[in-house]
Amino acid sequence: MNATTTSPSFSNSNTYHYQTNHKRPTNSFLGTLTFTNSSSYYYITSRCTNTNRAQNNRHNQNNFLLVPKATASQTGKDNKNKNKKNKTKSNKKLVQDENAVPANENETEPIKLEQQQQQQQQPSVSISLDDVNPVGLGRKSRQLFDEVWRKFSGLGQISRTTRADDRDALDALLIREGPMCEFAIPGAQNTTVLVVGATSRIGRIVVRKLMLRGYTVKALVRKAEEEVVNMLPRSVEIVTGDVGDPYALNAAVEGCSKIIYCATARSAITGDLVRVDYKGVCNLTKAFQDYNNKLAQLRAGKSSKSKLLLAKFKSADSLKGWEVRQGTYFQDVIASKYDGGMDAKFEYTETGNAVFSGYVFTRGGYVELSTKLSLPLGRTLDRYEGLILSVGGNGRSYILILEAGPTADTTQSKLYFSRFNTKAGFCRVRVPFSSFRPVKPDDPPLDPFLVHTMTIRFEPRRQRPNEGTTGPKQDLRSFELIFEYIKALPTGQETDFILVSCTGLGIEPTRREQVLKAKRAGEDSLRRSGLGYTIIRPGPLKEEPGGQRALIFDQGNRISQGISCADVADICVKALHDSTARNKSFDVCYEYVAEQGRELYELVAHLPDKANNYLTPALSVLEKNT
Repeated sequence: MNATTTSPSFSNSNTYHYQTNHKRPTNSFLGTLTFTNSSSYYYITSRCTNTNRAQNNRHNQNNFLLVPKATASQTGKDNKNKNKKNKTKSNKKLVQDENAVPANENETEPIKLEQQQQQQQQPSVSISLDDVNPVGLGRKSRQLFDEVWRKFSGLGQISRTTRADDRDALDALLIREGPMCEFAIPGAQNTTVLVVGATSRIGRIVVRKLMLRGYTVKALVRKAEEEVVNMLPRSVEIVTGDVGDPYALNAAVEGCSKIIYCATARSAITGDLVRVDYKGVCNLTKAFQDYNNKLAQLRAGKSSKSKLLLAKFKSADSLKGWEVRQGTYFQDVIASKYDGGMDAKFEYTETGNAVFSGYVFTRGGYVELSTKLSLPLGRTLDRYEGLILSVGGNGRSYILILEAGPTADTTQSKLYFSRFNTKAGFCRVRVPFSSFRPVKPDDPPLDPFLVHTMTIRFEPRRQRPNEGTTGPKQDLRSFELIFEYIKALPTGQETDFILVSCTGLGIEPTRREQVLKAKRAGEDSLRRSGLGYTIIRPGPLKEEPGGQRALIFDQGNRISQGISCADVADICVKALHDSTARNKSFDVCYEYVAEQGRELYELVAHLPDKANNYLTPALSVLEKNT
């Protein structure tokens, strides 16, 4: 074999002095390597000079290592173009090549020596307390989940995910493995939910729960600042606007089928509370109703959420068909002795108001205003939830009486009544059909389909003085009631508007009354809107994981415990398609044991989880239209 000594591509000479890492000085080396070129192989001659090892003293001679030429550069031109970094890499590969076949047993010595050196150079693995710290592990898990969520939420706007490997990762995570499929709700893909207050403590969780279940989400924020945008998933459609501005809400409600209102005033200033907690709810319900009516007009129909107009008092002609009547509960001689007279009238005044006014001094006497209902063709009251009256009262209470039965034979008609109160000034009174009771206890419940006559009665008994006024000016036997309109509220299976209110617990006593006043005004405006509503009054909010403790649902402002923001958000999401949640207001808190002697009710609680809808049994026992 014709062999010539040549220099490899990573050295300027045919001898290379290899040495260990920084643990040895640069003038100390272990041996030499000599390379001999052949047509097919390189012969590597190794000579160990470390006399401290016994095994090297025993084999203090030249060792040979046969390396195929394929491991080196094929042309001299390529060798000249390699940089210094490739020199070290190629040299290390030749020395550490364990797959090469040794020519004799002495050739294994440099390989063993190099393996020992590698073991010395490998850094030792140490475990500190930070590696097993629960806080650190939780932080790492949250970072991992945030990254998965960032990719998952980007599906709604896939154009923003520009990297191909990101899309592949999403396919692997969501399509092949599918861990998110168990959270999806049927029909969620066709439902767009507007979340107002999406950056609040509850709103941020609501947005992510909705997206996890397949909903399309729109978020209404005051300003689309970078900090606000980064708080929301990327696939959320962000709409800027102020709930106090009615014109800014038209774009927000467009395309939406349900609304979750989590916004709350940031300060205790009265103007701020009224703008957000009261006017905000009122403006948003009106904008939502206008949008639904617009869609119905495009379909040449009528919105299922629209109220049915029964009477509107805008002129003197609108008073036709209304009859004023007088009566008394007693028909005896004693009643006639105390007859002080009574009078009532219904007229359209010069100021443009329809006023029903008068007085009743007779013992057991009453006056009433009655009319026959004339419904549009194809409309019946069984499609509606109840009645709403826009009236201006002086704080008196009235009785609303409905007469139901076959119109051909009025003698078979049944009477049903429900009481309602007015305020000083204009107000809207909501009277659901479920609140009517039969005058005769043996009569069946009210069937709205058979209602044909409506009567409004005033009687002096059971009248209460107005709050804040005293003196002889209050005559409980006189009244004045101004009518604007009477409408029927539509019925439905699901809720349209979810409002997160509060119980007042956890609020500073100095500002509690102001906050509750604004919150209750917002709740009343939602009930009168005609939309299907769900009003949630959670206890003091806590920043802790949800789904860990049982929940208590109650009515009557009797709870005393707090609740997690995550559990409130879960109630909001579950109430979207729960028929038992429609037109109900309730308080909710964590399960607790009442103090001895203060057990107001039996604790009925349920531990929330994703597999069981705990909301249905919890709300089915609560009263509607509260």
